[in-house]
Amino acid sequence: MKRRDFLKTSAVIAAATAAGAGNLLKAAEMPGAAEPETLKAEPAGQDEPADGRLIVSAPMLQNFAETSMGVAFAVSALANGYVLVGEKPDLSDARKVLCGGYRVTDIDDRVIRVRLTGLKSTTRYYYRIGADRISYEGGYRMKILGNEENPRTYSFTTAGKKAKAHFCIINDTHARWEPFSLAIEKIAELAPACVVWNGDASNVEETVEAQTRIFLSPEISRKDYAAEIPYLFCPGNHDNRGMANRHLERVWMFRQPEERQARDWDLGRNFAVRLGDVALIGLDTAEDKLDTNPIFAGLFTSGPYREAQTEWLRDALAQDEIRTAPYLVAICHIPLYDADPRHNPGDVAPADKDPQYSTDFAYWQRTCARMWAPLLEAAGCQLVITAHQHRYRYDAPTADRSWAQLVGGGPEMGFTGSGDKRKEDPGKFPTVIEGTVQRGRLTITVHNLVTGHIQSQFFFRPR
Repeated sequence: MKRRDFLKTSAVIAAATAAGAGNLLKAAEMPGAAEPETLKAEPAGQDEPADGRLIVSAPMLQNFAETSMGVAFAVSALANGYVLVGEKPDLSDARKVLCGGYRVTDIDDRVIRVRLTGLKSTTRYYYRIGADRISYEGGYRMKILGNEENPRTYSFTTAGKKAKAHFCIINDTHARWEPFSLAIEKIAELAPACVVWNGDASNVEETVEAQTRIFLSPEISRKDYAAEIPYLFCPGNHDNRGMANRHLERVWMFRQPEERQARDWDLGRNFAVRLGDVALIGLDTAEDKLDTNPIFAGLFTSGPYREAQTEWLRDALAQDEIRTAPYLVAICHIPLYDADPRHNPGDVAPADKDPQYSTDFAYWQRTCARMWAPLLEAAGCQLVITAHQHRYRYDAPTADRSWAQLVGGGPEMGFTGSGDKRKEDPGKFPTVIEGTVQRGRLTITVHNLVTGHIQSQFFFRPR
């Protein structure tokens, strides 16, 4: 059975099971959240484009780092892909890097992922993508039917101490194309060194096709949005949900094992990246429900995952390039602080329900805060940027918490609810959070994508 057929069949089984047990996820879980499963699998017979193209998306730069870079792109048929990469614009010095790791190349009928390693710090590279159409009838019956290369040459610059200290953060896009398009256009205008996508890019995705349309072929005019501006990813709770999302690395790659300690091989989303005077730390708060909640049938292990990240974080903060950065910014999806006593802190065992709280899911993450905040505090972290609540907010430092927290806005375009319950809410707007070092201080600018104006601006001194 082909992998795409397996995922589609699994989705049908999962839907049938959910129908007998009640809704797996309710749209009311997050105020104004997108309806689950808004992206459906393509009908049979529409896989191949009419013009016969094999490469059907622009490349996407993923998991930006100092000496490595990921390149992913979509294909329409079984293929083996590659990247030509070099330091010269004409690629006369290019090396060819195949998809997959050691031993065998990858062969895929949806997404090609190529990890470029052994790169130089803060260096501009030029690259071009290509793919071979594969016929595979068995272990001794395979052949290349033809080759296709995208004629366009793209470029990127790796991270490092000499890189441009300029980044942007988006969050809670939920496959809503209007706010996502506005965010992408603002990012193109700002031209940062990298972008952090801070979770809930998706809803509940059961197929690789749906994931591909979210990341590689979004319904926006700027199809090459991530071809020259690299992206980092901090998953949100929705990015774990659905049969396909359980293995999101099929579309959004992990780092290679040689880029991590053996202990951290399964922490492919965490990052510690130096960007000029700024160190960016990426953490994954995972699900907004406890592993013991019956709704997940014991099939989630967020608790051990958070604990493993704590040890990773301890070591990451001690790295020389992170420890010596004048500014330390941590990013995660679910907030690590909330002053509202009615907001569920995510540790209400066993099933997240308590009448004292307004929701039966985590509005913020007290467990992560208890594990990670002391390490960030000791390291002199100035700012934690989060998401999840679909409403922009700034939490100033206090006597007990030296770091500030910014909560990015959600995808709602100035309204709350839908249908007859839809009403204006000027507090609901998508944001692009921009960080740059100017005149010896870190400047954080919050762009309101509904009004097109700057919503707020904050300044931080070196630690």
